[in-house]
Amino acid sequence: MGGFGVVGGVGLPPLSVLDRASVRRGQEPSAALRDTVTFAREIEQLGFRRFWVAEHHGVPGVAGAAPTVLAAAIGAATSTIRIGTGGVMLPNHRPLVVAEQFGTLASLYPGRVDMGLGRSVGFTGAVRRALAADRTDAERFGDDVRELLGYLDGTQRVPAVPAQGLDIPAFVLATGAGADVAAELGLALVIAPLGGADALADRVRAYRARFRPSTRWPDPHVVVSTAVAVAGTRAGARELLLPEAWSLVRSRIDGAFPPLAAPGDIPEPDDRERRYLDDALRGQIHGTADEVADALAALSEQVGADELLVTMSTHDRAAMLDSYTRLADLAA
Repeated sequence: MGGFGVVGGVGLPPLSVLDRASVRRGQEPSAALRDTVTFAREIEQLGFRRFWVAEHHGVPGVAGAAPTVLAAAIGAATSTIRIGTGGVMLPNHRPLVVAEQFGTLASLYPGRVDMGLGRSVGFTGAVRRALAADRTDAERFGDDVRELLGYLDGTQRVPAVPAQGLDIPAFVLATGAGADVAAELGLALVIAPLGGADALADRVRAYRARFRPSTRWPDPHVVVSTAVAVAGTRAGARELLLPEAWSLVRSRIDGAFPPLAAPGDIPEPDDRERRYLDDALRGQIHGTADEVADALAALSEQVGADELLVTMSTHDRAAMLDSYTRLADLAA
């Protein structure tokens, strides 16, 4: 899947996967982490370009709290797929430590490591206090990225061993000022269609217009991240999205994202929950293979995506793998 697939005469950009190491109801987080490593091997066999993991803290339904550690385990279990983060949240870490971690990964798995960086802070005040981070740390994101890149380039006074001099592709998640930082520093942009495809296209155009070429990325590079579910029927695909969407609903009401429940265990929502559920599902791409192919092609064309980073977690791992298998077939 390193090139372009063709669906109905329309090209699709390369496809990659973002996984959050979701915990299923009744499952231990340790089992969820092992599931993610197994899933990465399966995704590699399907031919996807990258497999990234995310960073979340204090979330009962997500075991992915240490993305570089998890990426190391995935690297050991795979051989060809690119591995990385989507992303490491710089407000929670010192740039030197992040450089050292990615330098270690890139030394162990040369030519396979991506460095995705974000600026989000902890979901709750208690998590932010535990991380010794607050919202003002996110405001230093641009300076932190510059410092981190300096360790890789060898321009900082302290040598970042073993990162110094290594070629590690850098991506910036477009939260807050992330898109501006990516454009100014000449880095790739990872962006989600929040607010709809039109708003997304406007933000991408602004990034491309402000982009300053760098040695890392001589041209702007846009990775569009979106939730995608494929099944034999549209209703079946929507059902795949329900467990994660329901956990999002509970997080808005209870302040905690719980482990994923089976669709049959999700109660009939009340009016308030229904509104939140509709919000959670809005903009997520789901349907049969033909419907998803058309939707992804339209999104890619409207935005000018260089890559698509797809994500979808559900309670049934076999059904989740089937969805990704159908998705891989679209670009085969």
